[in-house]
Amino acid sequence: MNILANILPKFMHFDVLASGNLVLLLSIILLLGALGGKLFQVLRIPQVVGYIVIGIIIGQSGFQVLGANVIAALDPVSSVALSLIGFLIGGELKIGVIKKYGKQFVGILLFEAIVPFFVVSILVTLIAFAFTKDLATSLSLGLILGAISSATAPAATTDVLRENRTRGPLTTTVLGIVAMDDAVALILYAIASSVASSLLGETTGSFGMKLLSVAYDVFGSIALGSLIGFLLSRIVIHTMTDQGRILAFSLGAIFLACGASAFLHLDNILAAMSVGFFMANFAPAKTRPLFSLVEDFTPPIYVLFFVLVGAKLNIWNVSAYLGLIAIVYIVCRTVGKSIGSRVGAWLTKAPKTVQRYLPWCLLSQAGVAIGLSIAAGSDFANSIGPNIVLIITATTFVVQLLGPVCVRYAVVKAGECNLDICEEDIIKNCVVSDVTAGGQCICSENSPAIVLETACLSSILQNFSHNINTNYAVKTSDGKLAGIITLEHLKESLQIMELSDAIMAMDILEPSAASCQPGDALSDVIKAFESFDTAALPIVDKDGRVLGMIERNIIDHYLHAQVLALHQKLASMDA
Repeated sequence: MNILANILPKFMHFDVLASGNLVLLLSIILLLGALGGKLFQVLRIPQVVGYIVIGIIIGQSGFQVLGANVIAALDPVSSVALSLIGFLIGGELKIGVIKKYGKQFVGILLFEAIVPFFVVSILVTLIAFAFTKDLATSLSLGLILGAISSATAPAATTDVLRENRTRGPLTTTVLGIVAMDDAVALILYAIASSVASSLLGETTGSFGMKLLSVAYDVFGSIALGSLIGFLLSRIVIHTMTDQGRILAFSLGAIFLACGASAFLHLDNILAAMSVGFFMANFAPAKTRPLFSLVEDFTPPIYVLFFVLVGAKLNIWNVSAYLGLIAIVYIVCRTVGKSIGSRVGAWLTKAPKTVQRYLPWCLLSQAGVAIGLSIAAGSDFANSIGPNIVLIITATTFVVQLLGPVCVRYAVVKAGECNLDICEEDIIKNCVVSDVTAGGQCICSENSPAIVLETACLSSILQNFSHNINTNYAVKTSDGKLAGIITLEHLKESLQIMELSDAIMAMDILEPSAASCQPGDALSDVIKAFESFDTAALPIVDKDGRVLGMIERNIIDHYLHAQVLALHQKLASMDA
């Protein structure tokens, strides 16, 4: 396991951060993480799984290229990543969405959090008691693990949603649930730890003090985030002309929320989410583009975060007894989340896709669960604390690998992939042959936008009157491109209408400044329109044979039709 550690001993020591080797270390994490993500994406597995696997390979469970001290020193990366995730989730929580789905969110949230709490608590207590014969210790272990089981990791889930450009009722529900999950988990942990401390005779504070601490954590985080969001909105209003400056101010505000939360012992995810929520709902509309700027900045941060998540996991210290408890925990948490979310969705009359596929989206656990396990390790250091840390570490290893795969399965089955797109996204992913006119492909030798060079003016005019094209490609007898005829040329030709039988296409055509092929990207064609100051280009194959014409107005009609179809599909999902 320590082969690479012997080759690269400096990576095992904290002094790597005191030199330029930090840059080398970060480059290794980014490059290997990005490579792992791409490999898993090719295998049709969410890229986040690839990031975590790379982290496991080079971290505590693998070759230990990343030593424990280095991982601990890079913890700020995790905090920043979670803050960015919280900010973007907050931006999705529009007041209109909350009004529409508020009761549904709350109903599902309560059931999907409380049901696994009871299922895990009861069965873990029974299994632990069968081994230890100590009811107090067994019940305490069950209660703490039950409380932690209610937490759902937003990071891996939202990464899969972003990767697959999802949109629809399932996506909206998932974002709402993972945004509010932390608060419920904190409350349940406060209750469970208070009962456990009484059972074990450990002084970790009264129940009332724990609830006050939770209230401070939740409401203090929201207040801090809202204040920073207000300040950010005031600043961004006066810097909207410079995107670089907007991005700098936005990241500065998110980092401020993250740092201030750590200083004030608040929840950085809730604080950053409150910043995003304020900006999405109360800031002036012209400040909204900052969300896309921040989102474009996040991919490398996500790579670092998930690689470090994998690197932290050390699954070799789990004994057979704790391994059995970990398996029971995973099974019970999965069953509890599934039953709870289904019952909550059914009672709140959520769409069928939400009822059917939401359980698949709530399996991941990471940041909050690990944080609560560390808190338990400190609160119950002399009893169940160390075991809880090991159990949550081992289970996180499993669910972080399976969770993203399940999320992708759910959104694919729900039909919500590639619905969060606009005309620019369609342009990026389309080629010339994808464009249709009147439901027909524009790339065909039988296209009505093609005329022979020997065609007379009257037949050309007939083509114009019966087809939507305003520009025509002229081909030679062997099918090669001779030129194009535009509407402007036809206007000139109409002045000598009496000679129409004598005028042929070759007499009024003009040379084409450029052409395109069926496989050319639509974005390149649009750039060619601008470069050559034209609204149409002839389409030719690799041998130069004419296949049709592509025109700007036909592209516009196609794009509008695609966007309209997406909107209609989304509307049908909400029905």
